[in-house]
Amino acid sequence: MEPEELREVDRLLDGVEAEFDGLDSDDALHRATVLAHRLPARVRRALNEFRLERLSGVLIISGHQVDQDRVGPTPRHWRDRTGHSSAHREELLLVLYGSLLGDPFAWTTQQDGRLIHDVIPIKGHENEQLGSSSEALLTWHTEDAFHPLRSDFIGFACLRNPYGAATTIGHVDDLELPGEVREVLTGARFGIRPDESHLPKNNSAPAEEAFEAIERLDRAPDPVPVLFGHPERPYIRADPYFMSVDAADREARAALDALTERMDARMVDMRLEAGDFCFLDNYRVVHGRKPFQARHDGTDRWLKRINLTKDLRKSRAERAARDVRAIG
Repeated sequence: MEPEELREVDRLLDGVEAEFDGLDSDDALHRATVLAHRLPARVRRALNEFRLERLSGVLIISGHQVDQDRVGPTPRHWRDRTGHSSAHREELLLVLYGSLLGDPFAWTTQQDGRLIHDVIPIKGHENEQLGSSSEALLTWHTEDAFHPLRSDFIGFACLRNPYGAATTIGHVDDLELPGEVREVLTGARFGIRPDESHLPKNNSAPAEEAFEAIERLDRAPDPVPVLFGHPERPYIRADPYFMSVDAADREARAALDALTERMDARMVDMRLEAGDFCFLDNYRVVHGRKPFQARHDGTDRWLKRINLTKDLRKSRAERAARDVRAIG
């Protein structure tokens, strides 16, 4: 952003930040959506072009200054936050930007149903396929690929990344797959299990009914297509680490292997810096993260993450009430 745009954003945040005790309520999200139209015009225009698929599947808004003293040390665990967030200003800005793309929502089975997630390295998770891992390669995936109500967009606010840990990005538009492989990938022949962030062991206050549904999806995922939409510019839904095909369906296995090989070869690194707000089109790009050495001393990489849907109505049957944003 240009200097005057940054000043415009700061004036907006200065004027409204104190009005929000939290951001999880339907009322707070409604007010934030209205306030988002006071953001700089060029930023609003870029977010709208991104929403309409006129831009790449990745959009980064840079320039915001994160007061490192105010946000304090990187938490050791996402559960550590109780009460007011030290990064409330950045969380609010993430919601404001995101509201121009869709409606924020949460999962009852992920980070105890919180709307805004902390993405940080956690001791004991080093080699897991979780956003809280560090030493393992977080393999590329569509966010929450297993679920039909997965987000249209995901947003990140980078508070710090002192050692430049790389997020990896792959664009479905870049894949050059033979026609016969594409045809197989458009068939409902692929199972996708829930990733482990949705399991009871990674939540402290599990809602029993919601986790029963997750367990059913883990035992017997419904077969779904990997590519869908327009055949020449398809969308993607994939998470190879958690995917399976029928043992007798060799054609589907070969097609999935071909997709994985081609995507692996085209992944690119993206190193977010403090003050970067990054939005990914969850239908057009996949993402992962390269290994890094966590310090666990309060200076580690720290991102805020939010899920956004273009159509909140489609999840109404999975939410307890109209003004509840948690699915499950």
